[in-house]
Amino acid sequence: MDKKKLIALGLALGLFTGAQAQMQMDLNYPNTTKGEQIDTYWGEQLADPYRWLEDDHAEETKAWVESQNKVTFDYLKKIPFRSQIREKLEDVWNYEKVGAPFEYGDYTYFYKNDGLQNQSVLYRKKGEDGQEEVFLDPNQLSEDGTTSLASANFTKDGSLFAYAVSVAGSDWRDIYIMDANEKTLLDDKIEDAKFTGIAWKGNEGFYYSTYEKLGGSKLSALTNNHKLYYHKLGTSQEDDVLVFGDDESPRRYVGARVTEDQNFLIITAANSTTGNELYVQDLRKNDSEIQPIVSDMENTHSVLTSKGDELLIFTDMDAPNNKVVQTSIDQLSPENWTIVIPETENVLRASTAGKNIFASYLKDAITHVKQFDLEGNEIRTVDLPGIGSAGGFSAKEDDEHLYYSFTSYITPGTIYKYEIESGESELHIKPDVKFNAEDYESKQVFFTSKDGTKVPMIITHKKGLELDGSNPTLLYAYGGFGVSLTPSFSVANTVWLEKGGVYAVPNLRGGGEYGKKWHEAGTKMQKQNVFDDFIAAAEYLISENYTSSEKLAISGGSNGGLLVGATMTQRPELAKVAFPAVGVLDMLRYHQFTAGAGWAYDYGTADDSKEMYEYLKNYSPLHSLEDDTEYPATMVTTADHDDRVVPAHSFKFAARLQEAHTGSNPVLIRIETNAGHGAGKPTSMIIDEVTDKFAFAWYNMGVNPFE
Repeated sequence: MDKKKLIALGLALGLFTGAQAQMQMDLNYPNTTKGEQIDTYWGEQLADPYRWLEDDHAEETKAWVESQNKVTFDYLKKIPFRSQIREKLEDVWNYEKVGAPFEYGDYTYFYKNDGLQNQSVLYRKKGEDGQEEVFLDPNQLSEDGTTSLASANFTKDGSLFAYAVSVAGSDWRDIYIMDANEKTLLDDKIEDAKFTGIAWKGNEGFYYSTYEKLGGSKLSALTNNHKLYYHKLGTSQEDDVLVFGDDESPRRYVGARVTEDQNFLIITAANSTTGNELYVQDLRKNDSEIQPIVSDMENTHSVLTSKGDELLIFTDMDAPNNKVVQTSIDQLSPENWTIVIPETENVLRASTAGKNIFASYLKDAITHVKQFDLEGNEIRTVDLPGIGSAGGFSAKEDDEHLYYSFTSYITPGTIYKYEIESGESELHIKPDVKFNAEDYESKQVFFTSKDGTKVPMIITHKKGLELDGSNPTLLYAYGGFGVSLTPSFSVANTVWLEKGGVYAVPNLRGGGEYGKKWHEAGTKMQKQNVFDDFIAAAEYLISENYTSSEKLAISGGSNGGLLVGATMTQRPELAKVAFPAVGVLDMLRYHQFTAGAGWAYDYGTADDSKEMYEYLKNYSPLHSLEDDTEYPATMVTTADHDDRVVPAHSFKFAARLQEAHTGSNPVLIRIETNAGHGAGKPTSMIIDEVTDKFAFAWYNMGVNPFE
């Protein structure tokens, strides 16, 4: 049936208004040229007609982006209540946001945003009653707020400060050094570091990580050989010393830190996002060798702290839910490890503060915290302010207190001061948000997935919500890389909730909420479990009358973008609206770009085997789109400087979606310019994006939230 007949039928059935019908009639998608590219996988030939969109420098690609954005923004600007959404978002966003303080030298530092500043500003004050002053304002680094402070670190005495700057959201960073006391820049500058920390060795210099110089596009070329360098202050980057990494056995991810006592350099090396090697160098000895602690990548490990010649290590070796062990610098190998905090039935995360270990456990995605001494003796259970997510239990070893944050879906992030000796908490900063939590409820339910697995989900909405199947519902999830989605407050979602919406977050397999087994149950040849869990979550919300397919929007970013893409292609009738954001959508070629090959632990690759290739092709969103199929109203979102999940994924998916789609639902792509994967995005850009997301969802659900 052609577009005109479908729209006429929609009008007759009352599925949309005359204004919506006219907007559908006005939608003329750009004509995307199809190339002749044919690839061969395990003897099978497969067309890739939109391969040319992978060239992010090509004039043809830039013209395509402009033409797609014109169609998208012409559509969005006609939504009658779009400006009202933006005004509402700006209003609720405009409150002071202050981060937890931290001390270096004679100063206490903290980040603060006065409300609508594009980037948070780093402030400091001297002593308890000192005058507050700006230490570093990233808003001064670019006119449009798209240059951000990506990472930073002080020397132990607080006299020097190194910070990395990201331009337009790129993962590539330049590192600058300041004299902290004078607030003046030194001449030292490191260019083009990526996936790096900044680890000071005394006041002499620091360690950082970057890749070999690339051939091809900086934003999309494969990055496989990560190396660790040492920069001595006062010297040129060209003279930096290679510390770890080589061309014969390259690692994709290499990181470093120096223990607080400055005695040990700790190095991690990995080829995937799960599992790593672990090394140590004794900095007390001149020219000491780098020693392996774990020399394979079968498990994941990190060093928490050191005490004398002992190292405390956080690991999942023989402990899928994690444990803390201890070993001596003279007996590093795992057979010499002794258990400090054993594995339990709940997933463990650990940090240190004031010569104590804080063990944070996840129980059904809810935080519980216990305090131990460094020998593993339990001191107490930390009394948290409520049921939700708590984080930040870290401080220097001589500190007598720490600051932690607490949040939930209806509790704005609140900072508490915790006395390490007594275990007493006191309120430090409570944000003044225009949101009355007493008017809302957030509850956890368990639903059954396709194979019988019980999966938790937290559903948030106004109290007294009528379960009549008519409530606009936003279903958000991730489901990958062992990432745990724990309850957290979103100022944007307050607008969705205030206007009668439901917000639901399931903890899908592939995540880390129940440890390594839960993660691996959503990887490689079991990845379909993740999509089945998400589909079951949607079906639960519908069957329990929270919503209906006509009032349901599905949303996710990055790996969550893959989740949305797979769900909308497998079950196109399930939701009215789909938001695949910065998604991994071409599962046959994802490992050919930037650090994508490092995701193979979760996905597998088309090169692994014929069976793996066929499995990937079967759910790959790009390859699962079928001609003459009615897909949900879709707004694909990406950014032109995304060098993590390159925008080609979204470009190719959108082009193929517009080709395959039939029916009256709009299928658009919104391409942010001068932005990346998401980190460091300015406030104004975030508000614009949320405005368009909510406007698109409500409009296509036939809802005017301001009536």
